[in-house]
Amino acid sequence: MKIVAIVQARMGSTRLPNKVMKLINSVPMIELLLARLSRAKELDQIIVATSKNINNIPLIEHVRKLGYSCEQGSENDVLDRFIVAAKEHKADVVVRITGDCPLVDPELVDACVRHFRATNIDYFSNVNPPSYPDGLDVEVVTLLALEQSMRESDKLFNREHVTPYIRESGKFKTAVMQNETDLSLLRWTVDDPTDFTVITNVFRHFAPNLHFTWQEVLVLQDNYPELFSLNQSTTRNEGSTMGTGQKLWKRAKQVIAGGNMLLSKRPEMFLPDHWPAYFTKAKGCMVWDLDGNRFVDMSIMGIGTNILGYGHPDVDNAVMNTVALGNMSTFNCPEEVYLAEKLVEIHPWADMVRFARTGGEANAIAIRIARAASGRDCIAICGYHGWHDWYLSANLGGNKGLDGHLLPGLKPNGVPRNLKDTVFPFSYNCFSELENLVNTQEIGVIKMEVARNVEPEDNFLHKIRKLATEKNIVLIFDECTSGFRETFGGLHKKYGVEPDMAVFGKALGNGYGITAIIGRREVMEEAQVTFISSTFWTERIGSTAALKTLEVMERLKSWEYITSTGLDIRQRWQALADQHDLVINHWGLPSLTGHTFKSGNALAYKTLITQEMLSKGYLASNAVYVCTEHTPDIVDGYFHALNSVFGLIKECEEGRDVMTLLNSPVCHSGFKRLN
Repeated sequence: MKIVAIVQARMGSTRLPNKVMKLINSVPMIELLLARLSRAKELDQIIVATSKNINNIPLIEHVRKLGYSCEQGSENDVLDRFIVAAKEHKADVVVRITGDCPLVDPELVDACVRHFRATNIDYFSNVNPPSYPDGLDVEVVTLLALEQSMRESDKLFNREHVTPYIRESGKFKTAVMQNETDLSLLRWTVDDPTDFTVITNVFRHFAPNLHFTWQEVLVLQDNYPELFSLNQSTTRNEGSTMGTGQKLWKRAKQVIAGGNMLLSKRPEMFLPDHWPAYFTKAKGCMVWDLDGNRFVDMSIMGIGTNILGYGHPDVDNAVMNTVALGNMSTFNCPEEVYLAEKLVEIHPWADMVRFARTGGEANAIAIRIARAASGRDCIAICGYHGWHDWYLSANLGGNKGLDGHLLPGLKPNGVPRNLKDTVFPFSYNCFSELENLVNTQEIGVIKMEVARNVEPEDNFLHKIRKLATEKNIVLIFDECTSGFRETFGGLHKKYGVEPDMAVFGKALGNGYGITAIIGRREVMEEAQVTFISSTFWTERIGSTAALKTLEVMERLKSWEYITSTGLDIRQRWQALADQHDLVINHWGLPSLTGHTFKSGNALAYKTLITQEMLSKGYLASNAVYVCTEHTPDIVDGYFHALNSVFGLIKECEEGRDVMTLLNSPVCHSGFKRLN
């Protein structure tokens, strides 16, 4: 009976790339592991099994240089990789060791093999259930059992993790070795940078000795717990329950401040610990994650960027043609002229245009121009207008100024204190509040969203227009979100109110970066007396995409379709709520529709919807940003899946604890610092 240890290792770790070749005391981690494992007396051979990915070449070369065999197999079907390697070396029994366990203990390996030899079983381990520190895992299994598992199970999870089917199917004779004291919460493995730091601490303590025992490491942790503190909150075998996207998000938080560039796309805003986080492909209203799972996006559709759906062929073809011809040069692109003319044609009150690439910078540009035109610094605002200093300065007098404007609790850290008392929020549909600001402050600019969650009442917008005219105040409508949702152009066209300036973003390029500031000539000309300039505002793709997007929108009358579909979704949410005797409040424009349960558990219910719908193949929460690809069949399927989730929520309203249903923490409701 030939017993072969197969060390599973590759360079492509999602959470810690190239970890097996990372240096500890100037020695690659895989070399330390193999040196320790080579002391096991019950093994006939040690081989490393990696994948055929070209990135593994440095690993393969190093392992072979050390005198060990290294076999290549499938990247994701690790079970197949093990079987191929075992057959190549005529193994009867395989001892499975993972490359992220450099503290592998040879005496523990020998003990497991001896227990295996002494019994007539298929599988023996010290991990089922675990009682040793994570990182000392040893599994001994017959090749015949691995082959049977290969024949009988095609689940990706079983193939990736090699032995779950053997442990859980009930078809194999198994046994386990358990430690007298349960030490399974101790973490001595390497999955992420904090793990690597802990293991490095251990080897540095014992250096130059490589062959310390696991019991000596335990004494070290008892005496110097601070050496192990970084990773002790990490769940054992966390990686086996995480998707590739979740692993990458954990890695991202180590190297990107805040994890990503947009709060609204943080997994914590949806389903902490379980949101797929990253995509490989998006088409229509479908999104594919890093593991190849396809989801129907009944959520925020790129944060409202894709009214025509993801990857609209006409828009993408126009962009690809631009890429082929060249995106940048010393000359200007003609498309920006054509786009400016089109936006002025759509909005006859406007005369001139400036372009940018993001909503925040477009709003900042509009404020700069408007301040220059009015000659006054103070601004009255109503709504969400981005991240720049001018906007966050509303919270310099406390952190509550912007609480009613989409994101509560924003701290103005880093915003110059001398901007205090330059920006004054007012409430939507509260004209007297604005009027008081105008009468008591030197307001030169009124900047507001036309509508977000409620309709204007009592001629609210018309009164503001009249006040701005009388007081020589520049009125700006922020249409970054609302533009092209209910009209072909700004939402202000629906209400018959013309601003002095309007800002467009989000849907203007159907997923490509382009924003626009349009305005009256006498206001926009002030852009020439203040410096506003940026290299990438002149790139060609954004303008090209916007021109084609406007063409397709006009042809399809997309604003009519998405408004009608949104109203239908809202009505069907209400019907579901009535069916289950639940109370919900509706909010948002019809095409950006959302609802909230009238309950103290509203945020937990939102999390539950996301969790349950994700398992059914939908990206969903309590809002839908509608696109033209949300066909009746898609919407029908969504509501069929949602029905049972509303049923669960009804059970919770009647006494069932919603927290017992959640597999993750409750989602965030606004800005929070990430750990």
